[in-house]
Amino acid sequence: MGSESDFHTFARELFQPLGPVLVRRMFGGAGLFLDGVMFALIAEDTLYMKVDAINQGEFEAAGTEPFRSETGRGVHEFSYYELPADCLDDQDAALAWGQSALAAARRARQAKPPSRRKAGTRTVRRGKT
Repeated sequence: MGSESDFHTFARELFQPLGPVLVRRMFGGAGLFLDGVMFALIAEDTLYMKVDAINQGEFEAAGTEPFRSETGRGVHEFSYYELPADCLDDQDAALAWGQSALAAARRARQAKPPSRRKAGTRTVRRGKT
């Protein structure tokens, strides 16, 4: 796997005060992870933060746009909104948005039912007796 780009390193270091942030390349971009949850997305050197019903309005009020991807089925909008541009020069502001995004990512994770495999259960087939 290739090394981090300069922007990936910058993004990781920007949010490092939140904890040990990892950058993982994926789908032509990268995800920022903390404690196993993806709270930010990097696409074309733009940072997008995780949103949900609780914090999405804050991002909209700041005038940021959601991450969109065009596929063969049309344009798909994701639950990640652009980090306000002025935060790139203000780590304290970026951290506040990062904490909001991390909280949204954790809420999303809690809302998902555990997979059967992760829960440690397994299907047992019983034959006819």
